[in-house]
Amino acid sequence: MKYTSVTEGEFVCRNNRFTAEVLIGGVQETVHVKNTGRMKELLFPGARVTLTYSDNPNRKTKYDLISVYKASLGWVNIDSQAPNKVVGEWLAGRDYIFIKPEYKYGDSRLDFYMEKQNEKYLMEVKGCTLEIDGIGYFPDAPSERAVRHLHELMHAAKQGYHCILAFVIAMPGVTVVRPNMTTHPAFGQALSEAHKAGVDVWYLTCEITADSIKAAELYKA
Repeated sequence: MKYTSVTEGEFVCRNNRFTAEVLIGGVQETVHVKNTGRMKELLFPGARVTLTYSDNPNRKTKYDLISVYKASLGWVNIDSQAPNKVVGEWLAGRDYIFIKPEYKYGDSRLDFYMEKQNEKYLMEVKGCTLEIDGIGYFPDAPSERAVRHLHELMHAAKQGYHCILAFVIAMPGVTVVRPNMTTHPAFGQALSEAHKAGVDVWYLTCEITADSIKAAELYKA
């Protein structure tokens, strides 16, 4: 996945979950943040960031903030839409004979439904941008939606589906993700229950530059 119309800037401050102030060419701009997570360890004054430019006259902001440079890691992609696109590209290169994104199951829409060799698969994708001492953690803010998705996968596993929770690790040098028990212990409990119920947990590492992200290696719990 490669972005176009990319420019660098210097992070100033976050206004709310959706917008921030960034210096671009010495001019302060209000920009759209493509991730509603907290990301306090990434988005601090002076941080290097990259943004994409839009000339859509109907938009309130001209730029989308897509990545942040972390000195101990490199570029971290914070675009919340990127993980599904990365997985979609990656799945297309595998041996599945049918792939359907945004699959309705139960009371949720799971990210992917796949088929191969008369077997059915369901996959939910979560992006990870929080790193502490070389380990990824999810979520960085409470996510009841993520807990609900795990319960849907557990139910589907009982119905004979091969179920997968795939963490897309949107930063270099990290190969495993653990539940963030401090932020959302309910997710950690649900993840443990899901694993015991037969839900596979995958860690998909990525190659990341200032203007691109693509799947690299797959690790399994």
